[in-house]
Amino acid sequence: MADSSFETVDIPRIISVDDHVIEPPGVWQDRLPERFKEAGPTSIRQKGKMNFVGGVFSFEPDDDGMEGDWWTFEGQQYPLTRLEAAVGFDRDEVKVVPITYDGMRKGCWDRDARLEDMDANWTEASMAFPSSFVRFCGQRFYEADDKELADACVKAYNDWQVEEWCEGTGGRLIPQIIVQLWDPQLAAAEIRRNAARGVHAMTFSEIPPYLGLPSVHDPSGYWDPLFEACAETDTVVNMHIGSSSKMPSTSADAPPAVGSTLTFNNAMASMTDFLFSGVLVRYPTLKLAYSEGQIGWIPYIIERADKVWEENRGWGGIGDKVPEPPSTYYYRQIYGCFFDDAYGLDNIERVGIDNVCFETDYPHSDSTWPVSKEVAQKQMGHLPADIRRKLVRGNAINLLSLDFEP
Repeated sequence: MADSSFETVDIPRIISVDDHVIEPPGVWQDRLPERFKEAGPTSIRQKGKMNFVGGVFSFEPDDDGMEGDWWTFEGQQYPLTRLEAAVGFDRDEVKVVPITYDGMRKGCWDRDARLEDMDANWTEASMAFPSSFVRFCGQRFYEADDKELADACVKAYNDWQVEEWCEGTGGRLIPQIIVQLWDPQLAAAEIRRNAARGVHAMTFSEIPPYLGLPSVHDPSGYWDPLFEACAETDTVVNMHIGSSSKMPSTSADAPPAVGSTLTFNNAMASMTDFLFSGVLVRYPTLKLAYSEGQIGWIPYIIERADKVWEENRGWGGIGDKVPEPPSTYYYRQIYGCFFDDAYGLDNIERVGIDNVCFETDYPHSDSTWPVSKEVAQKQMGHLPADIRRKLVRGNAINLLSLDFEP
């Protein structure tokens, strides 16, 4: 399709369900109880270098390396990188190297600058996941040795999200919390604490067993307190690619581009888990969203799940748990999220017109900022206006209980 064909297509103001925030230096030191501050996250500036071994990036301080801002926590050090603060750089300059707060676009970490960058990108509202330090579902604190400290860090992050990052923005910045993954009862209490102040989003691991946690199939119902709290409070379970700390690839010597192409695999596996788990049967109002997983693969996986449910119930282990075809639960309770997926949009009826939300992924390397509107025009220009409106804002408003005009 010619780009100029859709330059006049109307795109309503975007509500992005997947952006990221680089936490500013004072998030924890300004909020942790005094006894935790020394061991709690602290921002320092130093030089360092990157290694890529066995398919994994790692960093170490090095006086001959690049200067960057790093987080220290429980004796370990973690740099901010240009990859996660990529907006404003040419594509060839987006590399996995240390970066300082001064070296990145201010909207990465400053609320007022973020709102200005949203205005420049035709974006009315935005929900942010954490940075690579916290990690996409708070894995950093799950892995902490001192769980009392970790609990305080989770609560401090959530207080910062609600009271500083989002407060005073007229709902334009949408709060999303992390939870205590190591204790579903604590997590449920944290979900309810934040729901009482208007939060309707939390971030969860796409595949908990990759973190050493029980699966959603666990016969004891390990995660039920968390799911029950979310269902009760209309809190959406958001699962970002990489929230299992294990990205799909093919071999240790495969280049990072292989894994980047395959990122949707974890979302596909996670959705299949939930469709056959019985969780969506037990909690019929629970809502799941797959962030940055794209949507083009969804029609096939729900078709395949329905076929397995129909033909393999005798030995498939799901006859008693899943009384209706899995597609029933998908169309009722699951949302796919995309930023650039022409194939998925060509099959939007099968994906589900009411099951898709748009995202800009600011400030990551995949972000379409500052041309998200133009991307939407090109990819959605062939769709009717009412469907375009649902995809770029209406579905997000319904999903996240937002107070905006659809």
